[in-house]
This record gives sequence, structure tokens and C-alpha cells, in this order.
Amino acid sequence: MSQKKIFLVVIAISTVSLLLHHGGHLSWTMEAFHLGCPALRSHPAPWLKPKHTNVAFLKTHKTASTTMQNLLFRFGECNNLTVALPVQACSHQFCYPRSFTSHFVHPHTLPPNIVTSHMRFNKAEVRRLMPNDTIYITILREPASMFESLFSYYNQYCQSFKRVPNGSLEAFLEEPWRYYRPDEKDSMYARNTLTFDLGGDKDRPATDVAYARGFLAEVDRVFSLVMIAEYFDESLVLLRHLLSWDLDDILYVKLNMRTPSSKRSLTPGLPSKIRAWNSLDARLYNHFNASLWRQLSTLGPACVAREVKLLQRAQERLVKSCFGGQMPLLRSAAQIKNKDLRPWQPSGKVDIVGYDLPVNLSRGFSSQAQELCLKLIMPEVQYTRVLLRTQSLRYRRGYQQRPAQQSHPLQQPVRTAPPRHLQAQRGKLPGPASGTGSTSTWKPAAGTQGRTAKFGPKSSQTQVSLTQK
Repeated sequence: MSQKKIFLVVIAISTVSLLLHHGGHLSWTMEAFHLGCPALRSHPAPWLKPKHTNVAFLKTHKTASTTMQNLLFRFGECNNLTVALPVQACSHQFCYPRSFTSHFVHPHTLPPNIVTSHMRFNKAEVRRLMPNDTIYITILREPASMFESLFSYYNQYCQSFKRVPNGSLEAFLEEPWRYYRPDEKDSMYARNTLTFDLGGDKDRPATDVAYARGFLAEVDRVFSLVMIAEYFDESLVLLRHLLSWDLDDILYVKLNMRTPSSKRSLTPGLPSKIRAWNSLDARLYNHFNASLWRQLSTLGPACVAREVKLLQRAQERLVKSCFGGQMPLLRSAAQIKNKDLRPWQPSGKVDIVGYDLPVNLSRGFSSQAQELCLKLIMPEVQYTRVLLRTQSLRYRRGYQQRPAQQSHPLQQPVRTAPPRHLQAQRGKLPGPASGTGSTSTWKPAAGTQGRTAKFGPKSSQTQVSLTQK
């Protein structure tokens, strides 16, 4: 046989092997490739490019962030990564609404590749915790629909909402300063919640344009991708390209949703009042919504549309395989038999729905497939506990093999308190009030220079820190 024929046979065998090994992903990649997607054109074999595994996702409130967190939890487990989780005194959040410190991180989850639980962002502390090449991501939601969700969800916890007669959103927006107290417990849910989560001053006057511009510029410098909840799938396409991930890495099921009866329709005029009251959040959303569409335009509308379609097809196949060939029905917590799948209920007035797996799921399913289906729909609180147990076991096994005295530099004692949403029965948090919080100039901790996750040089305009104490 001639050398040319031998070469062709080798190429053919290699191609068949590649098709078998990367079947679904290859077909998805090639479909997108034929559309001339810029990133795929420059990387015709993206599965050969290493996936980026160091990710910090700022989990904001009522923005589909729980769905995104579940996706990151699963990615971490599938790739044997370490996910930073809160110490037990903080429950499933990093002692929110206190400004994040690395002391809130459970020592068995150090050093981490991923951080994704709720926190109030503190740039210096997160940079101290995460590797130098960490990519920073967050998600925003349209302020009017987000505020309606906050008002409904935290109505029994936030005093600014509780004192409104008949729980009327209209009454609150008619005279917000009559009910709102900036320094009060849980006041961050009642005004500019996105700004607060990002470490900003939620009560900075709307007239302070210099502060707003400086804060936007700082968020832009820190976060490589700001997702938009209303365009979740399109945001995931950008995420996949940014991190060099596969289709399977961005599959999801919507979590932490309310029943239609728990939602309020906004009457004409309310959205504009909500935006005026949450003016900093409105600026954030407008800026990063426009930024998202600029990035999508660069990628190419046809490419994005095709990738979204392929993502949704793959999602439907996965979900149907988990639910006996059908799309799952949403169930109230009381209807869900498996306690590990019951979502947390904020109050008797709001019904958060979840999913239950079919009783006969084990038939024809491997234990690995069953676990994937279970984790796909597992609520935040339960998944956090499961992940902590798994990582603690791995930590203890590794600890036995370590030399004496070796530990991570961030493993220090922590004195903390329960998260705010659990204080209805436990009383108040010690320490400063969480309402306003002043801004402070960020100074890098020792050894944190040289980070590559979009922390550019300071500009001459008004600087706003994402670090607050």
C-alpha cells in the first residue's frame, strides 16, 4: 500500500474516532462553524483548547442567578474543581449583606477555582481569594421586573416593605421615603439592590452623576461579562466563547421561580417610578444591556441565533431524558416528595416552585446519569450542603497526605453571624448597619498585583471602589 493510501486510512480512522468521542459537541460546533462564527473560525477544534476553570460569578438577587449558580456548581463537580463555599455560620451565603471577606470561606473549600454564592462584592478580598487568571462575571435584570420580584419575595423580611399598608407596591412607590429607612436591617432589598450587591452606595443621590459614571466604569473594568437575565441564552453563548466551554457545560433548568399567583402585574406608570427610585440600578442595566448586544453583534447575529437554537435543543433532550421523555411539570414545595428537591419558601405569601424526578428514573439509568438529573434541579440550599460535604471529604483525604503545618494562607478563624434572611427567629446581626455603607478607595492586598481578569489601569475620571467596609 502506498504511503498516500496509508495516510488517508489513518486520517479516516482518526476522524471516525473523533466523531464517536465528540459526537454531539462536534455536530453543534460544525453547524456554528458553517455560519462563520468569529471565535470558531479562529479555533476550528475548540475542544482541544483548554477550558477556563477559574471563575468568579457575583450572584445578584432575583436575576436568574440561582440557575447560573447551579450551572457553575455542576461544572465544578464534573471537572473536579474546588468551589468556594461559606463557613457554616454564614449558612449558604457569604454572610450577606456584610461586605465579603475571605474569612467567610470554609477552609475545606480552599484554594478555590470557582466562587458563586451570594455576597456583597469586595474586589480586594475576592482577588485575594481567587487565582490570578480568574474571569469575573455577573448578571443583571430589568429594574422594574426585578423590583416587583424583590417586593414580593422579601415582603416579610424587609421592614421597608413590611410597614406598607396591605403590602401595596403602588403605595410604596407613591411615597417611598415614608417607608424606607436607609440604615435599617435588610434595606438593601428596597433600593438599588444590584448596586449594593456590586459593592456600591445604594443611597447615592441620582443627581451625583460623577459617582454613577465612576461606578459604571469600575464595574466595566472588573467584570469581563455582565449577563442579562432577559437574554439568558444569548448571555450563555457569550459565556461559552469567553471560557472556551462546550455545549454540555452550559445546559440548565430554570430554578427558584414563583408561581403566577405570586407575581404582580405592573400597572402603567409603575415601571418608570421603579426606575426613578432605583436610578443607579437603571443606569447599570441600560449600560450593560447595550454592552451585551454590542458583544453579540461582534459575534454575529446568525451565529448567536444558531447557537441559541442548538443550546435549546440539547437542553430539551437532556430534560426529557431525566423526566421520562416529557418536559417536567413545576410543583409546589408541598408536592415534591424528595426533600432534597424542595425549594426554600421565603414566606407563606410567596410560593417558590421546583421539580420532582420520576419514581422510575433508575430504570435504564446509570448512577452517574441519575446524579446529573438530580443535581440539575437541586435547589441552592441543598446543593450547597451536598457540595460542602463532598469537598470536605476530599479535603480530609488530602489532609492526611500533607506535610505537617501545611495549610492555605486564608485559613484563619472567623467570627461571624447568621445571614439576614434567617434572623426572624435569631435576632440582629452585630456590627455596623447594612443600609448605606460608605465607599472607600481600593488598595490591593499584598501579592495581588498582576491579575489578568480585566483589572485595567485607573482612569482620570471619578473613581469608585467596589470595596466597602
